[in-house]
Amino acid sequence: MPTYAYACTECDHRFDIVQSFSDDSLTVCPECDGKLRKVFNAVGVVFKGGGFYRTDSRSGSSSSVPASSSSDSGSSKSESSSSSTRSAAADGSAA
Repeated sequence: MPTYAYACTECDHRFDIVQSFSDDSLTVCPECDGKLRKVFNAVGVVFKGGGFYRTDSRSGSSSSVPASSSSDSGSSKSESSSSSTRSAAADGSAA
C-alpha cells in the first residue's frame, strides 16, 4: 500500500499516511479541522546505462533520415528499370 503525504492549508501541519488505492483522500486536518491537500514530490528516477537516448543506437551519421533508406530507394529504381530492360530483351522485342 502506498504512503501519501498531506499538508493542512490553514495550520501547515504535515503528515504521511498509508492508504489503499481505493481509499478516499483525507480532507480534514486532524490538528485544526482545516482543509487538507495532498503533497506530491518529484519521483526519484535515474536512468543509467545506454539505450535511453535516441542517439545511443545510432552509428556515425547524425542526420534524422538514415543514409541507407535514401540510397536504397535510388538503387531499387535503377534495379527495377534494368530488370525490365532485361525482360524486354529476353522477349525479343526492342526497347
